[in-house]
Amino acid sequence: MSRPSPTATCVRVTLSAVLLFLVATPVTARAEVDQAGASDNFIPVTDAMLQDPAPGDWLMWRRTLDSWGYSPLDQVNRENVHELQLVWTRPLAARTGEITPLAYGGFLYVPQAEDVIEAFDAVTGDFRWQYRRDLPDDLYGFVGGNARNNRNVAIYDRLIINTSDDNFVFAIDAVTGEPVWETMIFDYQVNSATHSSGPIIADGRIISGRSCRPWGGPDACIIAAHDALTGAELWRRRVIAGPGEPGDETWGDVPFEGRQHVGAWMVPSYDPELELIYMGTSVTSPAPKFFLDDPENSYLYHNSTLALEVETGEIRWYYQHLIDHWDLDHPFERLLVDTPVTPNPDAVSWINPRIQPGEVRKVITGIPGKTGLVYTLDRETGEFLWATPTVRQNVIESIDGATGVVTVNPEVVFREVEQEVFVCPTWAGGKDWEAGAYSPRTNTMYYPLRNTCATMLATANFESDRAQALTRGGQGGLAIYSLAARHQIAPGTDNLGTVRAISAETGETSWLFETRAGTMSLVATGGGLIFGGDSNGRFRAFDDETGEVLWEVNLGSSVSGYPITYSVDGRQYVAVNTGAGSLNLTPELRPGRGTDLFVFALPSRD
Repeated sequence: MSRPSPTATCVRVTLSAVLLFLVATPVTARAEVDQAGASDNFIPVTDAMLQDPAPGDWLMWRRTLDSWGYSPLDQVNRENVHELQLVWTRPLAARTGEITPLAYGGFLYVPQAEDVIEAFDAVTGDFRWQYRRDLPDDLYGFVGGNARNNRNVAIYDRLIINTSDDNFVFAIDAVTGEPVWETMIFDYQVNSATHSSGPIIADGRIISGRSCRPWGGPDACIIAAHDALTGAELWRRRVIAGPGEPGDETWGDVPFEGRQHVGAWMVPSYDPELELIYMGTSVTSPAPKFFLDDPENSYLYHNSTLALEVETGEIRWYYQHLIDHWDLDHPFERLLVDTPVTPNPDAVSWINPRIQPGEVRKVITGIPGKTGLVYTLDRETGEFLWATPTVRQNVIESIDGATGVVTVNPEVVFREVEQEVFVCPTWAGGKDWEAGAYSPRTNTMYYPLRNTCATMLATANFESDRAQALTRGGQGGLAIYSLAARHQIAPGTDNLGTVRAISAETGETSWLFETRAGTMSLVATGGGLIFGGDSNGRFRAFDDETGEVLWEVNLGSSVSGYPITYSVDGRQYVAVNTGAGSLNLTPELRPGRGTDLFVFALPSRD
C-alpha cells in the first residue's frame, strides 16, 4: 500500500465529488454491492435533520447531538413489550463488539471491526453492500488492538463518514458503499493514534476524537474538525497544554515531548444554539503522577470536560474531574439537558451553595468517567452545580461546592515505585464505555455501572514477582500506564452489575437493578421502556419508572453493542448486537463469544 508523506494532509477522492484537494492515488478500499438493492431515491441528510431527527430515524451514536440515547417511538411499550419477537439476525465480522447501527431510509448501516461497514435492509436484514478497508499489515503494532473497535459512524448528505484504524477520516456513498474521499489525519507510523470511536457532524463539520499512543507524542492527542462534504481539515485542537499555552505550567518540568497519552477517545456532544462541542479526556501515561513530576500538578487537560467552539476548536471553558493516578478516564457521553436544578442534600454529596433551587439551567450532566460520579455543570460557563457517587469509590475525598475543585484521597495517591494501594473502582469502572441514557418523559438518567475494586501497583517492572502475582490469570497489567492490578467485585456485594436511575433535577435514585453479570449500554424510549443487556447474554426491557423487568431474552453472548430503536412503514424495531465481553469477575458465567446483530419487533398484524 503506497502511503502519502506524513508532513502534508492529503485528500483522496473519486471523480464524482467536488473537493478542495485532489491526488491521483486511488482510494484503498473495496465495496461489494447488491445492485438490485441500490436506490436512487436517497434523501440527503442535512444539519437540520441531525439536530431534529425524525422519530423513526437513528442518525448518530446516541441518536441526537445531546447524547440522550432516547427515541420517542412508543409502539413498543410497557403494556405489550412482552410480545417482542426476533424478526431477523445477521452475523457480523469477527472481533466486532461495541457498535451502533444507524437507521435511515429503510436501511441499517452497521460499523464493524477493522473498518468494515455493511448496509442491510432494515426490515428484512437482506444484504445491500459492504465496505472493507485495505489496512497495512503492521498497523496494529503501532495503533494498538483497541483501534479494531468501531463504535459508531456518521451520516451526512449522501455520505457515511468514519475515522479509520490507519488514521484517516473517510466518506463512502450511502447508497452503494463506494469510496468518495479520504483525508489523512496522521501517518500512523509517526503520530500513532487510536480511533475506537467515530465522529459526529456538527453544523457541517466532522468532529472526531482519538486515543493517542505514548510513542505518538503530544501532537497525536487532538480533537479534529473536517468539512463533511469534502474532507478538508478545518482545525485541530491538541488536548495537552504546550509551551506558551494556558496550562503549560501544570506539567511542571515535564518537557513537551514527554507529555503523553491524554486522549479524547469517545464521542462528543454538541449544542447548536451555543455552538459548543463537549468532549471528555483521559489519563496521562504513565498514570501515577510521581513518574512525571509532582503528584499534585494537574497536567492539563487530562480527565477533563472541554467545551470547544465549533468554528475554531478554541477551548471556551474546561472542568477537571480529578487528577488521575489510576487510569480512571473521563471521556464518556455528556448529556445536554435543560432542567430545574434542585439537588437533594440527602441524596447528593456535593452542592454549589449558590444554586437557586428550582431554577431551570442549561446543564451538562451524567457520569462522564470511570469513578462513577454524576457531575452536573452549567454548559454555558462550566460552573459546578452538583456531584454525587453512584458506586463504591475511595479516590475522591471531597469537592468544593463553591469552586468545583476536586480533592483526591491522599491515602490512595501513589508516591513511589512499587507502592500498592486498594482503589475503588478499578479502570474497568464504575462507569466505562457502555452508554447510559436520558429520558425526557421522566427527567431521569439511567446508567449501567459496575461494583469493582482493585489492589493496584505502581511499577515499571512487570517481570517482578509482585507484578506477576497481581496479574496472574489474566487480571491485567497496563504497562502503558505503569500499573498492575488484581481486580475484584467491591466488598459488600456479590453483584458486579447495576442499572441505576437518577433524577437529573434532584440527584435522587429512583430505582436500582442489580445482577451478577456486568451491565451494558442502554436506550430509553417513548414507550416507557429502558432496553439494555449484560455480559451474560441477557437483553432486557425495564419499566422506566420502577425498574421492573418486563421482558428478557438470552442472546447467548455478551450484549456488547449500543441498542437502538427505529421504525419503517409504521413498525417499530429494536436492534442490538453481541460480541466480546468485559472484565471477567464472574467466572461461573460462561457466555458464548458470538458476534451477531439481532432485530426485534412486535408480531406483524398483517
